[in-house]
Amino acid sequence: MRTRLQRLALAGLIIMAATLLPAATTTATPVAPAAATEAGLGPNFWWGVAASGFQSEGDAPDSNWIRYIEANPDWDRYADSVDFRAQYLRDIELAAGLGAKVFRIGIEWARVQPSPDQWDESAFVFYDKVVKAIVDAGMHPMLTLDHWVYPGWAAEQGGWRNPGMVEQWLASARVVVDRFAARKPVWVTVNEPVAYVMHEVRQNDTDPEQMLDRIAEAHNTIYDYIHRVQPDAMVTSNVGYVAGAEEETNGPLMRRIAAKLDFIGVDYYFGHEPPGSVAADRPRGMWELPISPEGIYFALQHYSRLYPGKPLWIVENGMPTEDGKPRADGYTRSNHLSDTVYWLQRAKADGMNVIGYNYWSITDNYEWSSYTPRFGLYTVDVRTDPSLRRTPTDAVDTYRRIIATGGVPAGYVPVRAPSDCALVDPPASCDAPVKVP
Repeated sequence: MRTRLQRLALAGLIIMAATLLPAATTTATPVAPAAATEAGLGPNFWWGVAASGFQSEGDAPDSNWIRYIEANPDWDRYADSVDFRAQYLRDIELAAGLGAKVFRIGIEWARVQPSPDQWDESAFVFYDKVVKAIVDAGMHPMLTLDHWVYPGWAAEQGGWRNPGMVEQWLASARVVVDRFAARKPVWVTVNEPVAYVMHEVRQNDTDPEQMLDRIAEAHNTIYDYIHRVQPDAMVTSNVGYVAGAEEETNGPLMRRIAAKLDFIGVDYYFGHEPPGSVAADRPRGMWELPISPEGIYFALQHYSRLYPGKPLWIVENGMPTEDGKPRADGYTRSNHLSDTVYWLQRAKADGMNVIGYNYWSITDNYEWSSYTPRFGLYTVDVRTDPSLRRTPTDAVDTYRRIIATGGVPAGYVPVRAPSDCALVDPPASCDAPVKVP
């Protein structure tokens, strides 16, 4: 199984631009580490949780991903995932109990449009109920239009290889926007486009440059449409950040869509592994990849320098474990969450306009071939527990306290000290390494 980081890095190599844009400089003066956490993240910060449609819902209709699973017998069978379709009220209640302000979900194209000339009203009614439940629980919906899944009928036409795919995608997206705009959601158009491209390259023999162009066209067009229907909307397409290679990986995408982003959505998970290292050259599970929570500071710094003043939102962040077992290094989900929030506070104190953070994910789910990687605040044992019980991890109480107080307390010292700068996000992490008290 190829890891999230490897997928992104390989995609970056495929679509690497011939020239790179120089990074702008920042005029912000770094705040002393001891004082950086005193103000927290403020009362208006958007604390959230995230999930996706296909990965969580169960009862999946025909789609490109159902077909990919069928074509790869060594992958876990999908079954009903964590059955969000039946348990959404419970999951929304769990998120509200944390004090979360945002709940991110996906509206599955494959579910709402089962054939080119048919819309499934019952599918829309399901999403109506989910969005209403989020709002009734006092949270704000963040809706993803495309989280790497499209209908089986679109797959038969070639998916993103089909010249008509953009208009088909837009036709569906406009219907979804019209349906939900009155709820004033935050919109994510396409989730991690570069990783999406790489999946389609591997599973559907798709031309990467062509698909990237088409996704950019889809994003830019639906961005304008959303703002016609919902003028005050906040719209993004979140990037899967690749430490040490972000410009090469997501730079070509950002140059296509940056003018139509109301905020920069960043997904951050792992540190950097130098090419050719022993660790980088052997197959591993996600739970073995390098965890450098301070790297989120450099991810935010990267985009604050490229787009000064533009709001920044961590749309996904979390830490994988293997089947819910303790990590070999002893680092807990609670440790990781607290350390990460410390670095968010450092970033904000240093002038970066970070406005939100979503934990990935509210529950474990299907990680694009396997149920082994666990990211959930609430763990779910899909393989052995037919009740799909939601069991809280140690990070649940931690996140509840963090949200209630607006961050980690003044004087907090990260459990994990900063890594060697070469393992974080070079060259930035070595040009100006961060320190802790």
